[in-house]
Amino acid sequence: MNRLKANILLLITALIWGTAFVAQHTSMENIGPYYFTGIRFMLGGLVVLPLALRELSKYRQRGAEVSLKDWLGMALCGVFIFTASITQQIGISMTSVTNAGFLTGLYVPLVPLMLLVFWRKLPHWSIWPSVVGCMVGTYYLSGGNLSGLSTGDFWMMVSAIFWAAQIITVGFVVRNCSTPVMLASTQFLVCGMLGLTGGLIFEDFSIANVMAAGFEIFYAGVLSVGIAFTLQAVAQTYTGQADAAIIMSGETLFAALAGAIILGERLPVEGYFGAAIMFISILSVELLPLWRRKTA
Repeated sequence: MNRLKANILLLITALIWGTAFVAQHTSMENIGPYYFTGIRFMLGGLVVLPLALRELSKYRQRGAEVSLKDWLGMALCGVFIFTASITQQIGISMTSVTNAGFLTGLYVPLVPLMLLVFWRKLPHWSIWPSVVGCMVGTYYLSGGNLSGLSTGDFWMMVSAIFWAAQIITVGFVVRNCSTPVMLASTQFLVCGMLGLTGGLIFEDFSIANVMAAGFEIFYAGVLSVGIAFTLQAVAQTYTGQADAAIIMSGETLFAALAGAIILGERLPVEGYFGAAIMFISILSVELLPLWRRKTA
């Protein structure tokens, strides 16, 4: 697979993730965040598991073996997905789909920033104005008053940190062990088990509630988890972490469109201005380096 095809897969991933914000938002009317997260990721993991076992068998037939370090890396991806997903799911019940999408998109500038801080990978200079742009965009998204940010919005910002960590970790793991589907299935199952454990501790289980949220669980589990996260893991084998982050940031736009079309959400004028600044800032993280390489 070449880089172009990988990036197209990531764009499809962004579309599925963006529209899944609607399912995540409406699901909270019937089910708690821990059980929703646990069930959707267990479902996604089980959907992918047959393909993962087939991939692992072929990998071993080539004389290769998945090391303990690789398994731990896959499990760590699952921990990051769980932390990101549960904070996102809690937050989405207290904010709009549009805000949730754009604030989650903060993971894009966070990816190169974290690579610099923790791995000494110097990012392109565009990361700095992008970070400032995202901060300004967040200000206007709140209506020009940071006190206008809801508790759910702050949960979304926390979620973005862990999504960035997950993207970085996936990039390292798939390059060390060429089993992206096994990585996808493992991280889903780890996340699912953590979610179900949280549900047993913090929530009351009800079959009626699960059935009432059945469509949202199916959409968020099979499509958003089983298909989209697997596409991410496969595509990141053939493209860079920063590339993946910027393309998948398209989920913010798809989330806003889905929120407007399906839920009838609207932003104030300041909110649209802030969303535009954030989206431009997110795009600049990757587009400016590409433009520089092209002109060079």
